[in-house]
Amino acid sequence: MEAQLGLRQNWKQFSLLVLINAFVGGMIGMERSIFPDFASQEFGLESHAAMLSFIVAFGLSKSATNYFSGRFANRYGRKNLLLFGWMMVLPVPLILNFGESWSWIVFSNVLLGISQGLTWSSTVVMKIDLVGDKNRGLAMGLNEFAGYLAVGLAAVFSAYLASEYGMRPIPFGVMMTIALIGFLLSFLVRDTRIFVKAEAKSNELHQAKGVFWNTTFKDKTLSSVTQAGLVNNLNDGMIWGLLPVLLISKGFELEEIGKIASIYPIVWGVGQLVTGKMADYYSKKRMLFWGMLVQGLAILGLIWSDSYFAFTFLSVILGLGTAVVYPTFLTAIAAGSHPIQRAESLGTFRFWRDLGYAVGALISGVLADQFGIYVAVGFIGIVTLISSSVIGFRMPSQEKRF
Repeated sequence: MEAQLGLRQNWKQFSLLVLINAFVGGMIGMERSIFPDFASQEFGLESHAAMLSFIVAFGLSKSATNYFSGRFANRYGRKNLLLFGWMMVLPVPLILNFGESWSWIVFSNVLLGISQGLTWSSTVVMKIDLVGDKNRGLAMGLNEFAGYLAVGLAAVFSAYLASEYGMRPIPFGVMMTIALIGFLLSFLVRDTRIFVKAEAKSNELHQAKGVFWNTTFKDKTLSSVTQAGLVNNLNDGMIWGLLPVLLISKGFELEEIGKIASIYPIVWGVGQLVTGKMADYYSKKRMLFWGMLVQGLAILGLIWSDSYFAFTFLSVILGLGTAVVYPTFLTAIAAGSHPIQRAESLGTFRFWRDLGYAVGALISGVLADQFGIYVAVGFIGIVTLISSSVIGFRMPSQEKRF
């Protein structure tokens, strides 16, 4: 039986993958709002660079895994990578609950990064395989909506659990439950390589030589999108690590920090229900330019904020800017790549994008230690504005639909 491309034709498998990606997002969300307090309360860490070392470890391992998952998707199968990714994360909640040194916590985030690279990449690639080019933006919007809504909700929930019951063991026990459910659901997924072969027969794009270098430097469209992806996660790494610290320095309580920290990923996630479909119809260049510009301005606004309302408002704006670019990144890369090479192109893009976590955490941590949090935040904001300029000047405007 020949594979039929389309969201309607494959809605059962597609919906299952959306649900699984929500559990993938929930895993990272359980760490998002509580880790700075976890580092200081349980391990006595004061240095920002030391605290953010867990994000560096996560970003390096996830980015490398993204690249290899793209290369291995065709060779070993998308479903096998998804299952292996869940297997890698099962020890993480146990290490977080019983680890007696910070080095064990950093190691657990290496495993978490590998798992996220395999599981999130697999769900992205399989959804793109299923739907074809007509609803690719909608598919990515739904995927990222589920993942990042779960990140935000889990961030609120973990902060509540930590404030009510302490850092250990309840929050990380919930994290283990999320991992087990996601793992079991993944056995129900069917591999999608047959859909790639069906699409490749009718595709007019030529296969490129050197997919990694073409996506990174040579192709103006792919490389412009790739640098913006790196900068997007660079600023997200800073927000993840330093926003709670900034809020603590301004006297906010843990529950308030959890709420503010969750708004950004929740708006980011929900917003993609709209922006994902927009990426199917409007200029990808314009969406990326304005999205990165809005992000940069919102980050700079954090420097002058003091009230709960101001931080909430800027978190909403930052979430909207990220919602505009995130599904557009993936649809632009997928549209510019041959179906046979698409998994590797997406893997290369996701390698550089998630390397931004490590770069952002490292740079912002060092700058915060040396010059203060405001300098770190301001620097990342300026870099984000520069990235929007690169999109504006380098990325060609070749879309037929506006």
